[in-house]
Amino acid sequence: MSSNQPPFGVLLVNLGTPEAPTAGAVRKYLAEFLWDPRVVDVARPLWWLILHGVILRIRPARVARAYASVWREDGSPLMHFSLLQQQALKEALSQHYGCDIPVALAMTYGQPDMEQAGRSLRQDGVSNMLVLPLYPQYSSSTTAAVFDRLAKGLKRCPHLPGMRWINSYYNHPLYIQALAQSVRDYWQEHGRGDRLMMSFHGIPQRYEDKGDPYPAQCRETAHLLADALKLSPEQWICSFQSRFGREEWVKPYTDHTLKAWGAEKAGRVDIISPAFAVDCLETLEELDVENRELYLASGGSDFHYIPCLNDRDDHIQMMVELVSSNTQGWR
Repeated sequence: MSSNQPPFGVLLVNLGTPEAPTAGAVRKYLAEFLWDPRVVDVARPLWWLILHGVILRIRPARVARAYASVWREDGSPLMHFSLLQQQALKEALSQHYGCDIPVALAMTYGQPDMEQAGRSLRQDGVSNMLVLPLYPQYSSSTTAAVFDRLAKGLKRCPHLPGMRWINSYYNHPLYIQALAQSVRDYWQEHGRGDRLMMSFHGIPQRYEDKGDPYPAQCRETAHLLADALKLSPEQWICSFQSRFGREEWVKPYTDHTLKAWGAEKAGRVDIISPAFAVDCLETLEELDVENRELYLASGGSDFHYIPCLNDRDDHIQMMVELVSSNTQGWR
């Protein structure tokens, strides 16, 4: 390795986002996202008819309105915070190692894609690459989808880089510590609720039945966070949001629980979504708007959404530790 060649590069990967809050852009994004067998494992001919005959005719306009309600001047929240993470991690790694460590950002669906990110790292002289999917808890529908997409992108690469992979970090001490501190910081500024809901993105129950470890990892993250905050069992719950379709998903459901709590006059509810590394449609619109309205309409008195870790310093330092511990021998 030459003196100017970086010892390795980092590929940050998140889910993806439409390029604009319009029905056309959302339709294009959903067509790619929902066609992935990792996301929806229904038989392809049947699913093609459902997807193109029904879903892509109905959902894009409604989803586009939801995106428009949280869209920023510089794009979607997911892209905004992912770019901030990319820059913050690059700066932190360069300071940690005393040399430039390239960090590229890719999306599993949409732009920037894997090929674009890979070319960027190659142009920076990277011959060893650490892949960091921004999913704390592993799921076949997210982390494994990153692997599939990366493998597809590398098919056209004549000279494969050395590669390592971070599978999950759901119980990493610094991840739990950052989550706990974000809750404490919020409580210090806004007061403390009567209950803390930890809402994770859901998956169909049959995925867990087939061995997907995601729900179990979510529950462990929730238990570790509750322990770090010294919460009693009645003060918190682990729930699952974002159901799609009619089949059973992992429970308890976030919306059903909030509706029940509202009817019980549970008081103030604070909600955090530890499965998301950055704020996005599912947190800013689904949780902070839709579920807020549901809870208050059901009789709840107060509802507070605690933001994702985004580009918090302790979150970035956790990533530095992940990178450092997974790149031994590349220095």
